Amino acid sequence: MLTTTMHDPTLTQGRLVPAPTNELVSRYHGILSEKRLHWTSHHHLHKLLGSGGQGKVFLSEQRGADSFTLPVAIKVFSPERFASSQLYDLAMERIARVAARVAQIQQDNLLDVHNFVDRNRIRLMVMEWIDGYDLRRLLVSDMLQRIEHRVSARRWEYINRVIVTRGPVQPRFKPGVAVAIVRDCLAALAALHREGIVHGDVKPANVMLKRTGNAKIIDIGSAFDTGEPPTLRTCTPTYAAPEVLEGSDCTPRSDLASLGYVLVELLSGIQPFAGKEKFKDLLEAKRQLPQRLDEILPQEVTVNSLLMNFCRGLIACDPTKRFPSAEAAELVKGGAAAFHRQLIMSDMASEYDNEIRLWLEEVKDLEELEGR
Repeated sequence: MLTTTMHDPTLTQGRLVPAPTNELVSRYHGILSEKRLHWTSHHHLHKLLGSGGQGKVFLSEQRGADSFTLPVAIKVFSPERFASSQLYDLAMERIARVAARVAQIQQDNLLDVHNFVDRNRIRLMVMEWIDGYDLRRLLVSDMLQRIEHRVSARRWEYINRVIVTRGPVQPRFKPGVAVAIVRDCLAALAALHREGIVHGDVKPANVMLKRTGNAKIIDIGSAFDTGEPPTLRTCTPTYAAPEVLEGSDCTPRSDLASLGYVLVELLSGIQPFAGKEKFKDLLEAKRQLPQRLDEILPQEVTVNSLLMNFCRGLIACDPTKRFPSAEAAELVKGGAAAFHRQLIMSDMASEYDNEIRLWLEEVKDLEELEGR
């Protein structure tokens, strides 16, 4: 018998009995026959999670029946940068089409989109809430100092040797952990790119480390179909590829350059383009970055030719000299997976997801203690 039935444990023989008929049965069959459902959803914007040029993101709560609640993130798209309401509507229609496709990708390292709604013509995107920290929050200069006073000397030594340590300006991630984060991001970008979608705004604030230890790329507000590029392009200039700043096409390889800048920042403990406010200076700094890697990266990175070539394969100023795809950056002979295999063969590898998970638990405990 494969059908789920009611079981009455009070019967000595453990006999299976059919569920009793009640007044709700007709309503149940009514739903099945009508094949159409509708209900009203109410949300309260509890806490501001982030803000940018496109609008603001809030923590909210989706409420269901019988005390069911689910935290969700809601992005409220601002019309302020648009010259007219019609231009806002057109941009939102494009974003909605992309969001619908992203919602169907279902890749573990990519943000889940739940809905795209209209409230008095203001568009809102309902997304999964991610329990974790974006990289920008973890790259705060005093973060390590605060943790040092909360852990044992032995644990502190291990954190610095395996996970993260002090950098020249901000914390720098150890190579194995940094590459593990980038590999998760490459998996997300590969899934997007296979669907013909460019993310368009990869940066530390848009990479979340979940408390499970996995990385996830978020915020698809700047994402677009390569066959339908937006008239008004949005990006974060500091992390945008050179060709994007020059007004040329933004392609999947542009996402790789942005991810490469994130990797260099994680490995070096500095923002490689800090203080470059003018586009001319920013472009020149990006052209020079591949040659400057030996200066800004620590010795444990520069002595590893495989890792150095991997970095250069992401950040090459000429898009044609970068890895041809996110999948290639992961899988080719000089890719991210090869670097982790090298660590395994040298007996220097670790269970990176678990290491990140344990470390984030310590960060969480610290913030709860400090009331943040």
